[in-house]
Amino acid sequence: MIKQFALAFVASAALSLPALSQEVIRHSNPGSTFPIARAVEVPAGKTIVYLSGAVPAVIDEKADRATTAAYGDMETQTVSVLRSIEKTLTDLDLTLGDVVKMQAFLVAPDGEQLDFEGFMSGYTQFFGTTEQPNLPSRSVMTVAGLVSPGWLVEIEVTAVRP
Repeated sequence: MIKQFALAFVASAALSLPALSQEVIRHSNPGSTFPIARAVEVPAGKTIVYLSGAVPAVIDEKADRATTAAYGDMETQTVSVLRSIEKTLTDLDLTLGDVVKMQAFLVAPDGEQLDFEGFMSGYTQFFGTTEQPNLPSRSVMTVAGLVSPGWLVEIEVTAVRP
């Protein structure tokens, strides 16, 4: 009886191993080169890691922290935020290639148009490159403001441990 139970346990464990070793599946947008995934599938057994929102670093210590002069334009802030996320992921033994979901919160300064092109210029330095081709699913929201009036970008990501 114990041998039968042990054999059944080993057999069921062996059958579940392929499910645990499955890869994340990224679905591209048909007919599009836009650098986001249409959807991302995370197989059972993977560890999901949620990173809190990251904001830009100060680039000009002399500038008023309540202004964009302290943090830079949209592209500069996007690059700063993604570098911060990259460092956090590295600290957790992950990479940007492990990111499966991104939410970006962008601000258009008073009276100005949202600089989505600047955001995309920063984003495409990290995602959809030859070195890092893995694309996350992504949402971008225009918000009235962030905690600091000088911030134009806040990004949060979800990663999957390989």
